[in-house]
Amino acid sequence: MSTNYTKQTNWGQFIPLVTVFFFWGFVAASNDILIPVFKKAFDLTQSQSQLVSVAFYVAYTVGSLIYMFVSKAIKQDVVNKIGYKNGLILGLLISAAGTLLFYPAANLGSFPLMISGLFIVGLGFSLQQIVANPLAIEVGPTETGSQRLTMAGGINNLGTTIGPLIVSFAIFGSATASNTEASIESVKVPYLVLGVAFLLVAILLKFSSLPKITPTITEDTDDAVPGEHRTSALKYPQLVMGMIAIFVYVGVEVSTASNLPAYMEKSLGFATKDIAPYVSLYWASLMIGRWTGAVDAFDISAGFKKILRFLAPYLAFGVFLMVNAIAKHDLSDFYIYGVIILVMIACDIASKGNPARMLLIFSGMGILALITGMLTSGMTSVYAFTSVGLFCSTLWPCIFALAINGLGKHTNQGSGYLIMMIMGGGIISWLQGSLADMTNIHFSYIVGVACFAYLAFYAVRVTGILKAQGISLDKLKNEGGH
Repeated sequence: MSTNYTKQTNWGQFIPLVTVFFFWGFVAASNDILIPVFKKAFDLTQSQSQLVSVAFYVAYTVGSLIYMFVSKAIKQDVVNKIGYKNGLILGLLISAAGTLLFYPAANLGSFPLMISGLFIVGLGFSLQQIVANPLAIEVGPTETGSQRLTMAGGINNLGTTIGPLIVSFAIFGSATASNTEASIESVKVPYLVLGVAFLLVAILLKFSSLPKITPTITEDTDDAVPGEHRTSALKYPQLVMGMIAIFVYVGVEVSTASNLPAYMEKSLGFATKDIAPYVSLYWASLMIGRWTGAVDAFDISAGFKKILRFLAPYLAFGVFLMVNAIAKHDLSDFYIYGVIILVMIACDIASKGNPARMLLIFSGMGILALITGMLTSGMTSVYAFTSVGLFCSTLWPCIFALAINGLGKHTNQGSGYLIMMIMGGGIISWLQGSLADMTNIHFSYIVGVACFAYLAFYAVRVTGILKAQGISLDKLKNEGGH
């Protein structure tokens, strides 16, 4: 593998690959628009409306489990058998099949059929995730692998920023239109268009230069290797605690956004159609943080990097403003957000590239943001809740790097277990929705506070666990969140 150190990032391969990341984001964030629409149309409670998130995110777990069982049954990694490129194409075709279900579901006005469609889209995504994450690392030098993953995450968030606006436009028409009631019929078109897009990307990938197979870490079944005395990835505490960390991290990231429309309607009297820019701002916050984190993926001087650390987040913020300007939304409410971004940049600098320190600082800020949102009302609370996106932005690569660190030959297996825990996005959203039904939606954000508290605990604990295994975190600098 030493050749990796000389190879350049292959942009011809990387660009078709990140289109897939874009779609994951597009669909995940559009769910936040579907939730209030379905809630009204099917007359659901807050916890029932969160079944949209449950169906979509649990599909990741089911997908990973199917993947593991099939791999075990054929005694070979499925992706290695069919190839990376075919794995991605198959994943896209499964997702496209899911979007087709929206047509009969809308005609029959069936909520179970709708969420079944989303579940199948999610199943396809889980296969794409298993393939695309390692592939993003593979198409360039190993040292900047996780920065490329962060950059792919940034593209993913371009999807999450645009998704709610386009789907909202498709359902409600322009922001100025008086159409406030969404019919289920109107959901058909955007999802059929999405299905066509999945097919187009599959065709694009078919003719792209993506590698068919990439070298994987071969499972060494002989456990006589000195130091490799652990029989499974689950014997490593950093992974097991990391699995819970991914579960609660995806949980707080998704449920903060998916319960936001209900909070803005109930407590602040917003109309459903006017909420899209704020859902978009939440997901744009993740993009703002990830673009900041992706700065290190570029081969540039240290001085220029310092400037980019400030430029990149505001460029991402500019993209958000531009997209909303095109959608003819009033931007005057959003300028103040530029100040909150400064706080995130300060935290980024304070973390000095150490993934555990970053996890601790950003989780602490997440708790602060949620508590501020719970104790205030009006627009202050909305900005506090949307800023959670800023502090969630770089946590995925941090947790991922910490959890699979030191797993050796069990790395692939560990990575599969981590993807499985994405289901936290659905389960924690549903938990928060249930708590909102019992108390009120404002108070229900305490669920997110508990999630961040665990992440802060993990950041402190994992440092000790890794030290005990002889791993220093400052050496992880190049592969961690930054």
